[in-house]
Amino acid sequence: MIIRQFFIPGIAHSSYLIGGIGSCLIIDPSRDIGQYLTAAKEEGMQIVGILETHLHADFVSGHCDLADVTGAPIYMPESAGCLFPHIPVRNKSLITVEDLKIEVRETPGHTPEHISYVLFHLSRGDKPVAVFCGDTLFVGDVGRPDLFPGKAQELGAALYSSLHNQLLTLPDYCEVYPAHGAGSLCGRLISAKRSSTIGYEREFNQALAFSSQDEFIRHLTTDMPPAPDHFSRCSEINRAGPALMKNFPPPAPLNPKKVSEILSKGFNDVIDIRRYDAFGGMHIPGSINVDAEVNFSTFAGWVINSEKSHVLVTHNRDQADNIAIMLRRVGIDTISGFLAGGLQAWALTGFGTDHCKICSPSDVEKRRVNHPDMVILDVRTRSEYEGYHIQGSINIHWPDLRTRYTELDRSCPTAIICGTGVRAGIAGSILKREGFEDICIIAGGYSGWIATGLK
Repeated sequence: MIIRQFFIPGIAHSSYLIGGIGSCLIIDPSRDIGQYLTAAKEEGMQIVGILETHLHADFVSGHCDLADVTGAPIYMPESAGCLFPHIPVRNKSLITVEDLKIEVRETPGHTPEHISYVLFHLSRGDKPVAVFCGDTLFVGDVGRPDLFPGKAQELGAALYSSLHNQLLTLPDYCEVYPAHGAGSLCGRLISAKRSSTIGYEREFNQALAFSSQDEFIRHLTTDMPPAPDHFSRCSEINRAGPALMKNFPPPAPLNPKKVSEILSKGFNDVIDIRRYDAFGGMHIPGSINVDAEVNFSTFAGWVINSEKSHVLVTHNRDQADNIAIMLRRVGIDTISGFLAGGLQAWALTGFGTDHCKICSPSDVEKRRVNHPDMVILDVRTRSEYEGYHIQGSINIHWPDLRTRYTELDRSCPTAIICGTGVRAGIAGSILKREGFEDICIIAGGYSGWIATGLK
């Protein structure tokens, strides 16, 4: 028996290959399926089944793509009501491949239809050796039950039961393989450790230490991090069956004139993936800035309009191809192409540009003396803000600026700050689209502010 884990940074997604001698199963695959095909070939195995623990909210799954290429059946929770060909499974359903047996356990709570797969290695014995628990149990945390409006209490109770009556009945040595690691918004305190055991979690997972169901639910429904927009979108895409990746051509190179013509029709947005400082120096008017180097898929899925087409501003062709994959992971499939030659080509053609000032912390502090009406806009989460913030600053979480920009006065100079500058860059691009002119991004964010000695 072999277990191989695949991990995607940013969305912090883990998927798995479980192999016997000549056959293997893939659990919770991502949409870029080449890694599974390569791994199966390396192991000399044929993919004979694709198993999903639930309708993933934070990414579009690769189950349909993998089934299309391999012909392997897709196993889905019966209660998910999926609209594509699949084998529905429920509590106590069995899947057998060579000397491997998988028993399905229904573990609702993170989502209503959630299941876990308990693995038995029959040639070694009849005891469970591993559980693939999706987003029910993480290393150091459990799945959040608050993603469905009005159902948090109900799902919290279901999650408590799933953990204590299903997963924690497994032996302590049973290995735990979750669908996410640190950085995922499907939990709150997920460890950077990517696998565990039932015994380790029983001993050290704080979410399992609550003495009552009521305390557990209260913990998981209080001060949870905000959920990105694409969470609801991805669940439904996964239920219906995602469009196949093979039907999407690579992003086409578009010269500046073509990009200008496309944008003039109003059906496209520009996604500029450069660092906030480069974006601030020069960008196409109306662009959204999402730094490709930091949590790109999650941040883009949160604020990019999936109903529009998109032109990418990247450094080169290879980066455009990679960005397209990262966008499609969160259900943004409408990509018109990328600006050939980048912003330099755009500028050389003479088309209009915009900019956003980048100010050092000391510059901002000096300007506040001369402009007492200056607004310091802190775009971090509420919990970050409550931990430490500049006295007199205003806290609006950066995605919320899409609607809450109306709470700000366009006539007042505004300095935007986050942890390092990345989220402030997104916020600045949102405000620029809404007609704010006198804004600046505080370089280095709070890291730079504190290093300067300011309070």
